[in-house]
Order: sequence, then structure tokens, then C-alpha cells
Amino acid sequence: MKPIKIITFILFLASFISIVCGLTLDLEYSEKLIGFGVLGLFFIVFPLFSYYRWKDKDIKEYMLTKENLDKMRENQRDLKK
Repeated sequence: MKPIKIITFILFLASFISIVCGLTLDLEYSEKLIGFGVLGLFFIVFPLFSYYRWKDKDIKEYMLTKENLDKMRENQRDLKK
């Protein structure tokens, strides 16, 4: 496994456990546990996951350019036949 995948998984587990502990345990700082878990998910885990999944991809394949629109129209014509 790649190190970034392992780090992302560990941080996901830590954030998830923090949220679950904040919801189940009756502590004076349980709301902070939930908040830090959510912040960890949205500001650390999600960007790491997005970077890991998109780092070797070509962005131009996913943009709506004239060439890509023409390819989609040709595919639609081929499917109708």
C-alpha cells in the first residue's frame, strides 16, 4: 500500500472514532470531539483522498471542450443506431 493511502485511512478512522466517541460518551468536551472529527474529515481527510485519487489524471479529459462535446455527440449517434 502507498503511504498516502495509509495516512488517509488512519486519519479517517481517527476522525470517525472522534465523532462516535463524542456522540456516545457523556463528557464535558464531547461537542469538541464531534467538531474536531468533522473538521478533520472535511479539511484533512477529504483533500488527501482527492489528491490521491486525482494526482495521475489528466484534467482535460473531464472538461467540456469542443472536442469532448463532439465525441459525446458521436457516441450518442452511435447508440441510437
